Amino acid sequence: MDPLYLILVAVVAIAALLFLVMQLKWPAYLALLAVAVLTALVAGIPVQEVIPTVVAGMGGTLGNVALLVGLGAMLGGIIEKTGGAELIATKAAKVLGKRRLGPALLIASAIVAIPIFFDVAFIILVPIIFSFAKAAGHKSPIFLGAPVAVLMVFIHNAVPPHPGIVGSTTLLNPDVMGLVTILGLALAVPMGFVVWFVNKRLEPAGGWQMSREVAEKYADAGAADLGDAPGTPAAGHGGDAGAATVTDTATATATKRITRPSAGTVIALILLPILMIAAGTVGKLIVEPETPAANVLALIGAPGFALLVACILAMYILGMRHGWGRQDMSDIMESALAPAAIVVFVTGAGGVFARVLTESGIGDAVSGVLVSAGVPIVLLAFLLALVFKVAQGSGTVATLTAAGLVQSTVAAGDFSDLQVALIILAIAMGSVSLSHINDSGFWIATKFLGLSVGGGLKTWTLMCTIVGFLGMAIIAIVWFLTAGLG
Repeated sequence: MDPLYLILVAVVAIAALLFLVMQLKWPAYLALLAVAVLTALVAGIPVQEVIPTVVAGMGGTLGNVALLVGLGAMLGGIIEKTGGAELIATKAAKVLGKRRLGPALLIASAIVAIPIFFDVAFIILVPIIFSFAKAAGHKSPIFLGAPVAVLMVFIHNAVPPHPGIVGSTTLLNPDVMGLVTILGLALAVPMGFVVWFVNKRLEPAGGWQMSREVAEKYADAGAADLGDAPGTPAAGHGGDAGAATVTDTATATATKRITRPSAGTVIALILLPILMIAAGTVGKLIVEPETPAANVLALIGAPGFALLVACILAMYILGMRHGWGRQDMSDIMESALAPAAIVVFVTGAGGVFARVLTESGIGDAVSGVLVSAGVPIVLLAFLLALVFKVAQGSGTVATLTAAGLVQSTVAAGDFSDLQVALIILAIAMGSVSLSHINDSGFWIATKFLGLSVGGGLKTWTLMCTIVGFLGMAIIAIVWFLTAGLG
């Protein structure tokens, strides 16, 4: 079929998707499926093959996504309900000292953001942000909260088991999931320094202006007491939030005394799957393939297996050993799946749209024209994700659509595993950049920190764009260095 016609179909399909989601307020799941079916028909896929293509796209995407997102959500639910986020923040503050509460909170938030979705993780940390900001003598919590929010959303976009990065990796090459995890975490380290440095330069001399509601909450917040005994909640709002978390499940509190694990135990359980994935990824490079040792390392390093082990251990080590009953743990883990299910379905529908783009030849036509025009594939991936992010706000939809458009080119290209991982991370950088008022993350950060829309654009949007573009610059440098070596 004529490439120009296919490109026109792609433009109309994307415009229709944006119209349905933004104007008619259709759920993204329904909009993606409807547009995928219509695109398949218009692009020349035989009528009898349309639904089989939909099923294949959904099934091919959900294999990894449902496994990793579901297990990640359950691990995050256990850490959330057992007060793990607060324990990590308090421990980091004690280690670094009262004068370094900001960096301590930034480090703690990065650890918490690995297994827990951004919106949930940030809301958990809001009382701790208030408490630490009061203890540090800041006029508003925004000074500590803004860099924390941006770093957490960066990790949400760039590090598995979060849905967007898992979905794009599944589409382009699921075998590089471990490498993407390691590289995503490596990118997050310099971004922590960047957001802290930029935020210090952004704060007005008189402090950020908060909304009246948040200003009143901040005035009533208690300052963190770092003299508390290890393993106990910090004073003020942070402590209240922790106590409320522990008493959420009536069954446990009615029968047993709930205690708290140590911060080191929580951190170890978060890092365990990362270390297992790293062992498998590195082992693949140094062990002869198809040997017993290589097979064992492949199992240990499989992200699904690593998260499964971490979930089972967390259920006993963080829960049952500290007074939570079996039913309590079951309820916590099952409730964590409810919000994850929505994300999984949307990601699956994105996989359907991506499959249609590939099977119809639209992906080949769009990416082929741009690549032939001299646009490097890694830059193309970034720009496509950036355009979709700006247009409709959802990082997951932007990620999957961009991955679908470059999928054929990546599959046909002679790219190394490292290069494919860099393309996937380039898509992630596009999906985090230029976040503005059509992004739910924008409203979560601004609402809970008390920023106006203008203040959010000057802080959240600016810092998200800086980390996204800087991350892309690092990826581009590594890309051209590896291409030169090859």
